[in-house]
Amino acid sequence: MAALAALAALAGCSSSAPLFAPDGRPTTQVQCSAAGTWDACMQHARGMCGGAFDVVRQTTGGGVRTLLFACKAG
Repeated sequence: MAALAALAALAGCSSSAPLFAPDGRPTTQVQCSAAGTWDACMQHARGMCGGAFDVVRQTTGGGVRTLLFACKAG
């Protein structure tokens, strides 16, 4: 588990525990460095979802890009 946390830190992204959208789908918040593009967060979301996802919210502040997303049903 510690190795996974270290890997996420090295990748410049992190994620939080799932929340739930009004339709009941779990959502996940991913944070990436604002020094890069949104692509890093989007790729992380695609990997976590195994493909398609819906963006719930995108924000940038304090040097961090935050992406809240919900995976699309398979």
